[in-house]
Amino acid sequence: MENQNESYDVCVVGGGMAGICAAIASARNGAKTVLVQERPVLGGNASSEVRMWICGAHGRNNKETGILEEIQLENCYRNPFANYSIWDSVLYEKVFFCPNLTLHLNASCCDAVCEHGRIESIRAWQLTTQMWLTIKADIFIDCSGDSILAPLSNAETRWGRESCEEFDEDIEPLLADRKTMGNTLLLQIQKVEKAQPYIPPVWAYRFDDPKHFESRIGDSGMGHNYWWLEIGGLQDTIRNAETIRHELNCVAFGIWDYFKNRAPARLRRTYEEWDLAWVGALPGKRESRRYVGPHILTQNDVRAGGEFEDIVAYGGWSMDDHHPAGLLFPGTPTIFHRAPSPYGIPYRSLYSANVSNLMCAGRNISVTHAALSSTRVMATTSLIGQAAGTSAAICIEKGCLPGGVHPAHTKELQRRLMDADCWLPGLTRLPSDWMREARIASEAEVLRDGHERPDDGKSHAWEQSLGKPILFEWPTRRAIGSMRIVLDSNLNHAKQMTYRYEPGTVVCPMPPQLLRQFRIERRVRDEQWETVWKTEHNRQRLVNVRLKCETDALRLVPESSWGEDVAKVFSIDVAPDDRFHNFPAFEGRAWSEIVAETPSEDLRAASLENDPRKKTTRVSA
Repeated sequence: MENQNESYDVCVVGGGMAGICAAIASARNGAKTVLVQERPVLGGNASSEVRMWICGAHGRNNKETGILEEIQLENCYRNPFANYSIWDSVLYEKVFFCPNLTLHLNASCCDAVCEHGRIESIRAWQLTTQMWLTIKADIFIDCSGDSILAPLSNAETRWGRESCEEFDEDIEPLLADRKTMGNTLLLQIQKVEKAQPYIPPVWAYRFDDPKHFESRIGDSGMGHNYWWLEIGGLQDTIRNAETIRHELNCVAFGIWDYFKNRAPARLRRTYEEWDLAWVGALPGKRESRRYVGPHILTQNDVRAGGEFEDIVAYGGWSMDDHHPAGLLFPGTPTIFHRAPSPYGIPYRSLYSANVSNLMCAGRNISVTHAALSSTRVMATTSLIGQAAGTSAAICIEKGCLPGGVHPAHTKELQRRLMDADCWLPGLTRLPSDWMREARIASEAEVLRDGHERPDDGKSHAWEQSLGKPILFEWPTRRAIGSMRIVLDSNLNHAKQMTYRYEPGTVVCPMPPQLLRQFRIERRVRDEQWETVWKTEHNRQRLVNVRLKCETDALRLVPESSWGEDVAKVFSIDVAPDDRFHNFPAFEGRAWSEIVAETPSEDLRAASLENDPRKKTTRVSA
């Protein structure tokens, strides 16, 4: 079989939400990056193959921003009815068209070469091309969920539940074990015009006892989604994955049979006009191997609020500890143990303690089982991925390994994350020197207070009627290189995909508060103004603009929003250079261009070969 050799600064293994954010962050921060994903689509548990919605921190205005919010807002713009094929295309677009980033889909990491406690290269089999890929890199980030690089590099890992005594965690069992949370095969259902019958396959499990579901479906009869179709936590969720998948298939079709045909009358009526639209072929996984890093985040760290000097991400989901028996257990399927929202996650939990160039992001970071039950949700892992990718790029830039980023470059890492609209609770983002020097109206002072979302009971936003400009003046003319703008994208709307569909229902609307159309003007002289940048279809919270102009004054003029009559801006910053990167837009190409680029002799030759009139009939004796 053919072998293809490639070299990069950073290699990300695993294309779930953590891997997507890690790879994009690494590439945007200047590192030549490759993303190796074993599936044909991106997104992991959030993809069309699994279809779990993206959950994160509880509480008002605590939603995760950064690359995740950028992706979700693009999805709101292009996919308001929450079609999973379009969602897949949004994820693909963000990765494939990202400058400095190479994507390999359908490529499964199978081997690694390690020397002197570091990974030199990995080997991946690409199913579609029937080709081996040998990928060398300086830094590897394992976002595979199952920590595939751990057994290939002898990195130290943990599995299962710690004893309550090891880290003084009161929600853990008395004795340590290898039990985990299980896997789930999700369903999607669709509202139909009239009652739909359902005939189950003969191999579906038969459910008769409603007591199995009372604690799972709630008063509505439907619950929130079908996350509780869960088994496998009493087995090895990697080694026994195929057995678990088969069992979950039998469970999924059997439970729909129960709802449609044999449940109590009230529950059957609830499902009468709903049809089974989709059953997953790939179970979503919650837990398997976890890396051991310099710091193991524990239940007590979470409950204390995670006040780490090296904070690079945050969580805020409850410690949501599913019973390892899953659906086999007739009682409450999960216990939501108290956790503050938000709490900090330290950088020292994002890299291996014994493999020097190996980082991790996702549900496999250095945490105990108790802490994992909170940090595993995908909005949190997206933040962790962005932090890991940004750190990897700093490693390349500074010529250090992940362990050398803290404490030497921790402040730089945190600055870059905040510049990229990643909130780090407890820290404020300092505006640039030029922004601090600018003269602005008193009501606009809030734009440089270092807070870019409502916090501490304050809005921290400039809010005025549409059309009123925000003016910045300097005592002398200067060359402005770039501008950074943070708008209101409604951090109380999760922007989630859904598990049930009603025709014509908008699931992911554009936030009405978000500015849709605005312009930036420079003062030419006296009161003469010139538009230097304009957008008519903005759909992002963080807007980075390259200006390249000279002036002693700039103003932002809000023209329209996606629905409200006011303009709301959290922050504006300027720099003399390209510090605030403008992530380039990409445009589709006309098919006529593609045809024109194809050599005409190739087209003519192919046409002749396929022309049945040119073929002769061969007669055999």
